[in-house]
Amino acid sequence: MQAWITDFMEQFGYIGIFFMIALENIFPPIPSEVILPFGGFMTTYTSLTVPGVIAAATAGSVAGALVLYGIGRLLSIERLERIVDRWGRWLRVKPEDIAKANRTFHRYGVWAVFLGRMIPLVRSLISIPAGMAKMNIGLFVWLSVLGTLIWNTILISIGAALGESWGKVSEVIGMYAEVVYVIIAAIILIGAVRFWKRCRAS
Repeated sequence: MQAWITDFMEQFGYIGIFFMIALENIFPPIPSEVILPFGGFMTTYTSLTVPGVIAAATAGSVAGALVLYGIGRLLSIERLERIVDRWGRWLRVKPEDIAKANRTFHRYGVWAVFLGRMIPLVRSLISIPAGMAKMNIGLFVWLSVLGTLIWNTILISIGAALGESWGKVSEVIGMYAEVVYVIIAAIILIGAVRFWKRCRAS
């Protein structure tokens, strides 16, 4: 996959970077830790510039985030509550649980969207609950731009500074991503165990 990504970026330049990052936001298995540092490296031997690569990557990130935000809007809290009201008894989930989760997102959603843009996997998925909670789209875009701009600037600048050694960035971020995935998996596992215990108790 890495060879295909880098070949595509070299062939299409800024447009390739925009497309790859947009796709990465929609399809998280495509690694931003390859796209961004390599984009920085490309500025050392092509006519691309660091500010231009940052702008293309940030625009692509926000475009991909808006797609998932739109999916979240289609789901909507109300629709999810109706589904849970009808089928939730099989999962021991009540509409009140959905409402509580929605209130929690409304309380911490600003920080969740902003900081989530700098966490692998989360940076993509956070757009869906934002859409479901009907976060103001202007605020959503603004927070996404800020968080994504920080993440993109760091990785692209390091890739440009390292030049041909840009792959070292991917290795470090790859390890960071693996740690994040383990933490997410642990949270899911703990939630599953608690859910199972609650089912047994009831």
